[in-house]
Amino acid sequence: MPDHIDLSSFPDPMRALIIGARGGIGGSLYAALKDHPCVETLVGTSRRGEAGLIGLDLLHEGQISDAANRVREAGPFHLIVNATGFLHGSGILPEKKIDDLNQEALQAFFAINTIAPALLYKYFLPLLSREGKAVMAHLSARVGSISDNHIGGWYGYRAAKAAQNMITKTASIEARRKYKNAILLGLHPGTVDTELSAPFQGAVRSDKLFTANVAAQHLLTQINNAELAQSGLCLAWDGAPIPF
Repeated sequence: MPDHIDLSSFPDPMRALIIGARGGIGGSLYAALKDHPCVETLVGTSRRGEAGLIGLDLLHEGQISDAANRVREAGPFHLIVNATGFLHGSGILPEKKIDDLNQEALQAFFAINTIAPALLYKYFLPLLSREGKAVMAHLSARVGSISDNHIGGWYGYRAAKAAQNMITKTASIEARRKYKNAILLGLHPGTVDTELSAPFQGAVRSDKLFTANVAAQHLLTQINNAELAQSGLCLAWDGAPIPF
């Protein structure tokens, strides 16, 4: 329930923005924040801009820039979460072996999982509040860890998420100089029962497969707990840092 989610580390009232508010996790984050008593302003985006959301196709830098300009007056924001990601679709699946690699799939993995988050930092980081706690976070993944890769496969998705984590780390270093209170994070939600993970849930234990609502509560808990010293890290749903 929204009133059980602790956001006490943020200013009250606070302003929040969810990018990808029609997705599984993004929709649950948006719903949890919409009815939260601490949230004064909530803005959401989706690819098509339906249901009162702002249209934002992350494949086009011009749309990212335009969306930032459109939401500027609703800010500055204390929380910005990019809840988008790409793992499969349009005939593209994670690679099982190196022979499965192809240029189109690699470009698709990097377009949404790396390039879009980088451009979101470019245009949306200036919209973070400079007063009180401010967090900008992207959904990441444990498989983006280079040191934790023990089984191989999933070349494009792994590489794109590893690159996303590097973008976050690098941006966090610059943010220390320009945005003194900004916390930049990658967030690993675990395996969540959404369309993104649907083809890969077979081997997941039932107690490790989260609903989108539970995942949103986990992520908001870690966002509330996050401290400035953790900026640049990728954190799991339980707060444990994901190694690079």
